[in-house]
Amino acid sequence: MALSELYTKYNRVWIPDSEEVWKSAEILKDYRAGDSELELQLEDGTELKYPLDSQLPHLRNPDILVGENDLTALSYLHEPAVLHNLRVRFVESKIIYTYCGIILVAVNPYKQLPIYGDAVIHAYSGQNMGDMDPHIFAVAEEAYKQMARNNKNQSIIVSGESGAGKTVSARYTMRYFAVVSKSGSNTRVEDKVLASNPVTEAFGNAKTTRNDNSSRFGKYTEISFDKRHQIIGANMRTYLLEKSRVVFQSENERNYHIFYQMCASADQPEFKHLRLMSADEFRYTCMGARRTSTVWMTGRTWQRHAGPFLCWG
Repeated sequence: MALSELYTKYNRVWIPDSEEVWKSAEILKDYRAGDSELELQLEDGTELKYPLDSQLPHLRNPDILVGENDLTALSYLHEPAVLHNLRVRFVESKIIYTYCGIILVAVNPYKQLPIYGDAVIHAYSGQNMGDMDPHIFAVAEEAYKQMARNNKNQSIIVSGESGAGKTVSARYTMRYFAVVSKSGSNTRVEDKVLASNPVTEAFGNAKTTRNDNSSRFGKYTEISFDKRHQIIGANMRTYLLEKSRVVFQSENERNYHIFYQMCASADQPEFKHLRLMSADEFRYTCMGARRTSTVWMTGRTWQRHAGPFLCWG
């Protein structure tokens, strides 16, 4: 069956919208090859003729599939289908995790959730990925199990925009390894690794138009295990910096935090010999044309968007 044959009366589609991004609409008349428009009715009852400039709109999945815990189970997998499924799971079911094959999609709830305790860790320990509800612990367990069973290195990629929750996700992953490997509560590897964050963020975070504390770097953290599969240490192997920001900043953006922190500490005895002044006095720290004497020290401006994507391999 050709895809165009599915655009029949009573089927539903997604059409772009300037405010809601995507709107659902029901087809009022069967589509025929060569038609220049599609007769639709929005959910609020509004009827419209949707112009078919280059392609047909995305088909909407049947309601029975909406809320699936794995996006690959959807009949139609495209942007509006993914966003709608994540929205239903997050808003209606209060679930932040969804699979897309071996990838885990997380929506940042911007609050603490009671789903990371030791009891939850033990529940996922030893389970196959897919046997239980999607969770970051399921991804961590799969990587740990593959490492222990096949004696091969495993990698977990945590990706997402600034403020998406990558650091928190990485912390829960490391905590899972520490608990299931019985490395002992004194190890606290996640605390030791994350203790370097203030330093790496000072040299790698900067104010952008979207986030006052935007991470402009990536890092590769390696966790080492012994023959008993217990954690023995961790180190940062790679640190990738957005070097262009060092010499140029766009309008309303700033250089890296470290330069403003140094200027703010100009009156400290150990900085006297550097003859530093206020950040307002240096073109190097005012290139974004937003003059300010304040300096970021703590806190974070969060952006409301989907959280990190995690996958193992």
